[in-house]
Amino acid sequence: MKELTPYDAELKQRSQELRQKTTEAETLLWNFLRRKQLDGFRWYRQKPLANCIADFYCPKRKLVVEADGGQHFTRDGREYDEIRDSELQELGLQVLRFSNQDILENTDQVLERIRLF
Repeated sequence: MKELTPYDAELKQRSQELRQKTTEAETLLWNFLRRKQLDGFRWYRQKPLANCIADFYCPKRKLVVEADGGQHFTRDGREYDEIRDSELQELGLQVLRFSNQDILENTDQVLERIRLF
Protein backbone atom coordinates (compact mmCIF):
# COMPACT_ATOMS: atom_id res chain seq x y z
CA MET A 1 0.00 0.00 0.00
CA LYS A 2 1.32 3.42 -0.94
CA GLU A 3 1.52 6.20 1.61
CA LEU A 4 -0.09 9.60 1.29
CA THR A 5 2.43 11.92 -0.26
CA PRO A 6 2.68 15.62 0.46
CA TYR A 7 0.69 17.58 -2.03
CA ASP A 8 2.26 20.12 -4.28
CA ALA A 9 1.62 23.86 -4.24
CA GLU A 10 -0.51 23.69 -7.38
CA LEU A 11 -2.92 21.22 -5.81
CA LYS A 12 -3.05 23.23 -2.60
CA GLN A 13 -3.91 26.39 -4.52
CA ARG A 14 -6.47 24.56 -6.68
CA SER A 15 -8.11 23.03 -3.59
CA GLN A 16 -8.46 26.49 -2.07
CA GLU A 17 -10.09 27.71 -5.28
CA LEU A 18 -12.49 24.75 -5.29
CA ARG A 19 -13.55 25.53 -1.71
CA GLN A 20 -14.69 28.92 -2.96
CA LYS A 21 -16.68 27.45 -5.88
CA THR A 22 -18.72 24.61 -4.41
CA THR A 23 -21.77 23.11 -6.01
CA GLU A 24 -25.12 23.16 -4.26
CA ALA A 25 -24.76 19.44 -3.49
CA GLU A 26 -21.26 19.89 -2.02
CA THR A 27 -22.47 22.76 0.15
CA LEU A 28 -25.41 20.72 1.43
CA LEU A 29 -23.26 17.68 2.22
CA TRP A 30 -20.58 19.81 3.88
CA ASN A 31 -23.22 21.29 6.19
CA PHE A 32 -23.73 17.78 7.61
CA LEU A 33 -20.07 16.69 7.69
CA ARG A 34 -18.29 19.73 9.07
CA ARG A 35 -17.58 20.32 12.74
CA LYS A 36 -17.65 16.58 13.47
CA GLN A 37 -21.44 16.47 13.11
CA LEU A 38 -21.51 13.01 11.56
CA ASP A 39 -20.66 10.56 14.34
CA GLY A 40 -17.90 12.79 15.72
CA PHE A 41 -15.50 12.27 12.79
CA ARG A 42 -13.48 15.14 11.35
CA TRP A 43 -13.86 15.73 7.64
CA TYR A 44 -11.85 17.85 5.23
CA ARG A 45 -13.27 19.51 2.14
CA GLN A 46 -11.42 19.67 -1.18
CA LYS A 47 -8.47 17.83 0.33
CA PRO A 48 -5.36 17.22 -1.81
CA LEU A 49 -4.46 13.52 -1.64
CA ALA A 50 -1.58 12.18 -3.73
CA ASN A 51 -2.20 13.53 -7.23
CA CYS A 52 -5.84 14.51 -6.87
CA ILE A 53 -8.25 16.54 -4.78
CA ALA A 54 -10.95 14.68 -2.88
CA ASP A 55 -14.29 16.43 -2.39
CA PHE A 56 -14.50 15.16 1.20
CA TYR A 57 -11.98 13.16 3.22
CA CYS A 58 -12.14 11.59 6.67
CA PRO A 59 -8.66 10.39 7.69
CA LYS A 60 -9.85 8.47 10.75
CA ARG A 61 -12.16 6.34 8.60
CA LYS A 62 -9.85 6.37 5.55
CA LEU A 63 -12.86 7.40 3.51
CA VAL A 64 -13.22 9.70 0.52
CA VAL A 65 -16.66 10.90 -0.53
CA GLU A 66 -17.14 12.33 -3.99
CA ALA A 67 -20.07 14.45 -5.17
CA ASP A 68 -20.37 13.77 -8.89
CA GLY A 69 -21.83 16.18 -11.41
CA GLY A 70 -22.85 15.31 -14.97
CA GLN A 71 -19.30 15.16 -16.36
CA HIS A 72 -18.67 12.05 -14.25
CA PHE A 73 -21.30 10.10 -16.18
CA THR A 74 -19.66 10.38 -19.58
CA ARG A 75 -17.39 7.58 -20.79
CA ASP A 76 -14.29 9.75 -20.29
CA GLY A 77 -15.51 10.83 -16.87
CA ARG A 78 -16.12 7.26 -15.73
CA GLU A 79 -12.71 6.14 -17.00
CA TYR A 80 -10.97 9.03 -15.23
CA ASP A 81 -12.85 8.28 -11.99
CA GLU A 82 -11.88 4.60 -12.15
CA ILE A 83 -8.19 5.50 -12.45
CA ARG A 84 -8.46 8.06 -9.68
CA ASP A 85 -10.37 5.69 -7.38
CA SER A 86 -7.73 3.00 -7.95
CA GLU A 87 -4.98 5.43 -6.97
CA LEU A 88 -6.84 6.36 -3.80
CA GLN A 89 -7.49 2.69 -2.99
CA GLU A 90 -3.76 1.99 -3.37
CA LEU A 91 -3.32 4.48 -0.52
CA GLY A 92 -5.64 2.36 1.62
CA LEU A 93 -8.63 4.66 1.16
CA GLN A 94 -12.20 3.71 0.33
CA VAL A 95 -14.17 5.85 -2.10
CA LEU A 96 -17.91 6.49 -2.05
CA ARG A 97 -19.49 8.33 -4.97
CA PHE A 98 -22.86 10.02 -5.04
CA SER A 99 -24.46 12.02 -7.82
CA ASN A 100 -25.22 15.63 -7.03
CA GLN A 101 -28.86 14.84 -7.67
CA ASP A 102 -28.83 12.01 -5.13
CA ILE A 103 -27.24 14.27 -2.51
CA LEU A 104 -29.87 16.95 -3.10
CA GLU A 105 -32.90 14.66 -3.31
CA ASN A 106 -31.96 11.82 -0.94
CA THR A 107 -29.77 13.52 1.65
CA ASP A 108 -30.80 11.27 4.55
CA GLN A 109 -30.02 8.10 2.59
CA VAL A 110 -26.66 9.48 1.46
CA LEU A 111 -25.72 10.37 5.04
CA GLU A 112 -26.81 6.95 6.26
CA ARG A 113 -24.70 5.22 3.61
CA ILE A 114 -21.67 7.29 4.63
CA ARG A 115 -22.37 6.55 8.29
CA LEU A 116 -22.60 2.79 7.68
CA PHE A 117 -19.64 2.51 5.34
